[in-house]
Amino acid sequence: MGLTDDLRTIARQEHDLQFDRFDEDAAWTLGTLLRAWGHDSAWPIVIEIRSTTRPLFVAALPGSVPDNFEWVRRKRNTVERHHRSSYAIGLELALQNETLETRYGLSVADYAAHGGSFPLILRGTGVIGSITVSGLPQRDDHDVVVRALCTQLGLTAADYALPDPATD
Repeated sequence: MGLTDDLRTIARQEHDLQFDRFDEDAAWTLGTLLRAWGHDSAWPIVIEIRSTTRPLFVAALPGSVPDNFEWVRRKRNTVERHHRSSYAIGLELALQNETLETRYGLSVADYAAHGGSFPLILRGTGVIGSITVSGLPQRDDHDVVVRALCTQLGLTAADYALPDPATD
């Protein structure tokens, strides 16, 4: 159990959590779902959904701070560069005892290998954008994004949940 199991689960998430169609309306539905969850749970989060060229949904909930926007930007940059979730990149680097800087020469000022950003994948096309949450612990940021994607796609979130770390 541990990082390897998490990476196996994330690979399945990245493979299965794909859209047949994604547009501004889908981004609004997904973003308002996340905002409602965050509001109801009093999460101090920032939410960003964007295509590769422009923002489609942005929200800052009470308790979030300007630095959350920086985390969103840095995690999104990691997804845009690698077409993988920022959490998967971070876990892979941890397994190899490396960093974004040592492995890829990327500045921590512009990239973050921490959970919370996930590629928006259009089936048959590939990565068309990203969805990012910042403000919770990184595993929770990742988890809430995956749960929202599952809800939007009509999938059972429990089938895609990361293994319980308490059982590791």
